[in-house]
Amino acid sequence: MARVSEEAKRKYSEKIKVYKKKIDDQLQSEQQILQMLKSDDKGAGYKKLMLANETLNVVSYYLLMNELSLALLGIKNDAYINEGRKACFKALIYLEEVFSDYLDVPYSEYEDKLEEVSGFSDDDRFNLIRKIGFSIDAINTAFGEGSKWKWSFVDMNGRLAVVAKNCMDLKKMAAGMDPRVPGYQTRLKQLNLTRRLLQQSADDFRKKYELSTFRIDDFKRAIGFLASLKRLSIVLKRNSDVEALKKKIDIWKQKMDTDLKRMEDKQKRARLEAGPSEES
Repeated sequence: MARVSEEAKRKYSEKIKVYKKKIDDQLQSEQQILQMLKSDDKGAGYKKLMLANETLNVVSYYLLMNELSLALLGIKNDAYINEGRKACFKALIYLEEVFSDYLDVPYSEYEDKLEEVSGFSDDDRFNLIRKIGFSIDAINTAFGEGSKWKWSFVDMNGRLAVVAKNCMDLKKMAAGMDPRVPGYQTRLKQLNLTRRLLQQSADDFRKKYELSTFRIDDFKRAIGFLASLKRLSIVLKRNSDVEALKKKIDIWKQKMDTDLKRMEDKQKRARLEAGPSEES
């Protein structure tokens, strides 16, 4: 790799000053708001939605600084990309605090959370979910192929799928899926995005299990996403989807049970082959 000149470094440092200042200003503002919420949590949901949105703006600044590094220095800035990754997680945490992180529970268990931010429109919800999705994808792309964070993005996108589902007012959604009802197009796009995210997360967690961790918890998580998608389909009376998902869940559970038994048998054989421990 060619050595980076001092002039290029100077130019780069000058170019990114404005973005570093924006990040510092936002972080300072964030701390002030969080401090205020400790003494007065009135409107906390709306404030955290604002913080999530501002945090995603910070992600864009980290991405810009990495792009400038590539353009002016010819190298990727992994430190800034990683800060962007952390900021994506932070934005997700804010949204989980507002809407909950429940994967597969009845709507009634988190309905009260949506009532607290009922003034946050369908358009705003859809746009915020898209914004965080784009941010996650951009950070993933910036890291490049073979990143050590590959499976971390499966977790991140899974959390996004859950928030996308939980931010939907399902009573309003079920009643508003008539093309004649104002806002139908936004609700349809949000529903389709959420269904795609849930299905993708189910597939990705199964891949994570089979290709990386071999942890049954990851397989259970994959099935949980299918179950959540099935519950959503029941609410929206998508009967054909419900039946297809039931069959898929049964097949995946059978596979998981078979794998679990094989793992347990392997552990038993290993203990028998090892013989009694010295302590016994």
